Amino acid sequence: MVVSSEGDHELADGKANHHDEVVFKGVSEESDIKEIKEFEEHRKEYMDILRELRKKNPNADMKTLEEMAEYEAINRGPKSRAFYRIQATRKLTGGGNVVKKSKIERKASLDDVKIEVKDDSTTRVYFDPGHYTVMENVGTFYLTVTREGGDLNKTLYVDYKSEDGTANAGSDYENAEGTVVFYPMETHKQFPITILDDDIFEEDEHFYVRLSNLRTGDSQGMFDSNNSGAGEVKLIPPFVATVMILDDDHPGIFHFEEKEMNVPEAIGEVEIKVVRSSGARGTVRVPYYTTDGSAKKGRDFDTTDTEVIFHNDETEKAILLKIFDDEEYEKNETFQIHLDEPSIVRRGSGRRESEAQQEEEHLSEMAKPRLGDIKTLCVHIQESYEFKNVVDKLLKKANVSLVVGTSSWREQFIEAITVSADKDSGDEDDEEDEKLPSCMDYVMHFLTLFWKVIFACVPPTDYLGGWACFTVSIIMIGVLTLFIQDLATEFGCTVGLKNSITAISVVALGTSVPDTFASKVAAVNDRYADSSIGNVTGSNAVNVFLGIGLAWTIAAIYHAVQGNSFEVDPGSLALSVTVFCIEAVLCCTVIVVRRKFGGELGGPFKLRIVTVVFFVFLWLFYIIMSALVAYCVIPSI
Repeated sequence: MVVSSEGDHELADGKANHHDEVVFKGVSEESDIKEIKEFEEHRKEYMDILRELRKKNPNADMKTLEEMAEYEAINRGPKSRAFYRIQATRKLTGGGNVVKKSKIERKASLDDVKIEVKDDSTTRVYFDPGHYTVMENVGTFYLTVTREGGDLNKTLYVDYKSEDGTANAGSDYENAEGTVVFYPMETHKQFPITILDDDIFEEDEHFYVRLSNLRTGDSQGMFDSNNSGAGEVKLIPPFVATVMILDDDHPGIFHFEEKEMNVPEAIGEVEIKVVRSSGARGTVRVPYYTTDGSAKKGRDFDTTDTEVIFHNDETEKAILLKIFDDEEYEKNETFQIHLDEPSIVRRGSGRRESEAQQEEEHLSEMAKPRLGDIKTLCVHIQESYEFKNVVDKLLKKANVSLVVGTSSWREQFIEAITVSADKDSGDEDDEEDEKLPSCMDYVMHFLTLFWKVIFACVPPTDYLGGWACFTVSIIMIGVLTLFIQDLATEFGCTVGLKNSITAISVVALGTSVPDTFASKVAAVNDRYADSSIGNVTGSNAVNVFLGIGLAWTIAAIYHAVQGNSFEVDPGSLALSVTVFCIEAVLCCTVIVVRRKFGGELGGPFKLRIVTVVFFVFLWLFYIIMSALVAYCVIPSI
């Protein structure tokens, strides 16, 4: 075999892409430690949710899993008293599940997206594809020219001609020159190129085929000598096709495509591509081995073999690696894969190069298989980007305030006059079966329609960062409080009840209904009892410390300005407060004792019944004792 080279050889230095690494800076301030801990706990919870959903829905894509995980995270996440009040109120008034409503609105917003396609009257002609790689022994192959756009009823003529690169016409390929004709309604045309094979070892070579002189004809295929349609047709890149000829007379040069590779740990198995360039003649064995870095073989990764075998005319093979998933949020471990010296395998035997030494003595050093420049690949095992991104998005999106918020008055009024089914979160798995509003949903909707429309006038939460909604809501609540006070006074006067008894029975019971239903929703949906009990204790704290304290402070300031003393007759307040405090201690004691029997809420059926009866008895006892003192049946303290 004669070894020689011809033409100029072009070398291009590749530049590796360097990705900026995200560095999480440590926070030294002690005040931030608690916040960081909570952030990590939330992130871990979202990761657990995503893993559970991936097990339940193995065929779902990452986008679907993200939506499911977002909804599940909102259901499981901590919620404020405001959320449970809103949820309970909407269920009572036929407003449906607020989380479900938010999910449907996000899906419905996709229907508003419209894609406009511009009418392009220009005809474009180009090679498709623009790069061809063929073996030297391929013989004849075809190049494809495509036209798109414009008037397909026209006939197009475009010339093509081959041009030398490092490959020369006559010795490496047959010179090609001619005209491609697109008849009406034809969008693809092909023409042949012939590659000449020889027994001379050469480097990989290339040549070009250029399109030129694009012109048009009429629908009958007659050439338009006036070129009247020239302005509506044009050549676009790639109008020059590159043909790469791989010499098949050399065993090849073996190397990796890049020096570094990032793989997510959740990938399971990854194929590392080994490339054979500068020839593909014969069967060649390429051994490889791995060296541990921070990633350890058997713990973080493993290999299935120790060599790859390239058969005749094969230019690519893959090293199969198994990556073990530790399900870590952050991970950056490395190991290396090394290619060892390749060797020729004699046809029909498995003997290595030492056994074929006599055959290779006739080959020059240049014609032997060898390793390329990139013979070592550093593999970085990182956390799954999709998994991490979804967890990060959940940290931002799984926000209950975004679910209960509104962005426009239109949205609020539509929601106020719309009846929605009271669909609990447990029914969300079957999205295909939409639940219709029940009779009770309609009844509650029409009973509360007036109030829903009135409060739909409150500015949306997105305005002024929520301050407009907060301010107007406080004002409207204050106005309603005046009406409630007057109505309660008139009711008590009509039925013969004192104001103190009306306040602790009718008024207190009515204002506690939202807390009752909010606690019920929290008890059903939350994993812990914190929100359910916190709704009640928090409401009492606001009523006592803020409601009474703020009102008395304003009254004291007013009387001080007027020059009067602010005096309020205690009446039966002493006994009422004493009984209330004693019963509060008893309630806390029961809750603490119940922790030993399965939790503050729930538990065995008998224990639940006993607890309910005891708490209702305490409430009735408080009402009766306060009434007896108010009507002077028993003396006050």
